[in-house]
Amino acid sequence: MDRALEYAAILDCPRLNCLAGLRLEGVAHAVQWDALVKNVRYASGRLAEESRTLLVEPVNDKDVAGFFLPTTSDAVRLLDEVADPSVRLQFDVYHVQRMEGDVTARLRLLLPRIAHLQVADNPGRHQPGTGELNFPFLFDELDRLGYDGFVGLEYVPEPDTAGSLAWRERLQSTVQGA
Repeated sequence: MDRALEYAAILDCPRLNCLAGLRLEGVAHAVQWDALVKNVRYASGRLAEESRTLLVEPVNDKDVAGFFLPTTSDAVRLLDEVADPSVRLQFDVYHVQRMEGDVTARLRLLLPRIAHLQVADNPGRHQPGTGELNFPFLFDELDRLGYDGFVGLEYVPEPDTAGSLAWRERLQSTVQGA
């Protein structure tokens, strides 16, 4: 925590990501859950002292086998148990689509708890516009819902980084044509 807070201060970073990690074989789920709740409470308390927010991110267990918090429902349960308003949800569209589908409904339900959003398309976790998700619709819905936070890009560039950035122009022309 000390190192994370040191870096956050240097970088003027108001939000820090919290990944729960993998389930431990041979350790009861309840024991691991209790440890996670205690650790998140501790971390959130330390961050709150500096007016920073802890973001809990569920990660799908199809790509990361054994991830401890694979769904938004798991993350919300954690947020409820920690019961600290400085702990919020980091909503990753790709992970939600892989585990739960119906991304728009999840966004509508969870928006008050979301403090950061990440996007990548499915399948493949590539840039928006390479898969099944309708990003023009999704971005319009975020605006309609009043989301005023950041949207981060966390994708595997296809075919490469420079080539992957063409999605912006495709998205722009789709939005302008609507």
